[in-house]
Amino acid sequence: MGNSLLEILNVRVVGSGEKVLVLSHGFGTDQSAWQKILPYFLRDYRVVLYDLVCAGSVNPDHFDFRRYVNLDAYVDDLLNILDALGVKRCAFVGHSVSAMIGILASIRYPDLFSKLILIGASPRFLNDGDYHGGFERAEIDKVFAAMESNYESWVRGFAPLAVGADVPAAVREFSRTLFNMRPDISLFVSRTVFNSDLRPVLGLVRVPCWVVQTARDVSVPGSVAAYLKTHLGGPTRVENLHTEGHLPHLSAPMVLVPVLRRALR
Repeated sequence: MGNSLLEILNVRVVGSGEKVLVLSHGFGTDQSAWQKILPYFLRDYRVVLYDLVCAGSVNPDHFDFRRYVNLDAYVDDLLNILDALGVKRCAFVGHSVSAMIGILASIRYPDLFSKLILIGASPRFLNDGDYHGGFERAEIDKVFAAMESNYESWVRGFAPLAVGADVPAAVREFSRTLFNMRPDISLFVSRTVFNSDLRPVLGLVRVPCWVVQTARDVSVPGSVAAYLKTHLGGPTRVENLHTEGHLPHLSAPMVLVPVLRRALR
């Protein structure tokens, strides 16, 4: 199973360092999202990259709608990859949904992770009482309806909003990987992510965490980063980036790289 999973999810290991660094992309992208970040870590790390099974770069026949009903199956994939590669300890960088995948993986195997770096992370996207996740249920339902009725139109509207900053190349790249996703898979994963609620398990985390939050993120308000700092069980630091958008690794890599370097020390 290990070798076939490595092939299915396009696993790559690059770099010449001794320490292992895992880069795990978020919804709507694939491992190419790290291409502007990757060169700065090849000397000091053995970098593991892979695609989430929902990514457009993965054969959609491998997406099992019965299995990927929650984030646990994505956690299984990550842990199986690391096991197949013989990784005993690593630092993990996760963007968006992958930040939550990393959190869940670290709860299962805390000794496997030296640090979690969480970019644009949210344990719950929906508002709930005093908790401000950023979205009301009615807003999310409208998003799902738009995706279902005209996926192309939705992508063209969503991509620039998500990128936030005025970086046309980043909008084009995010649009490309969103269009690569099969629309029914994209909608299914969106429902899974927006219906997830990891708040009850945050206190189980023991691994040190570094939360990276941009100045303005259409998907994750700053209050969520503060919530993570308060509720994550391990030592947690929040780093606020002086840039906008949900995808700083695409839109502002030179702002993000020094932050990642500091976090990995």
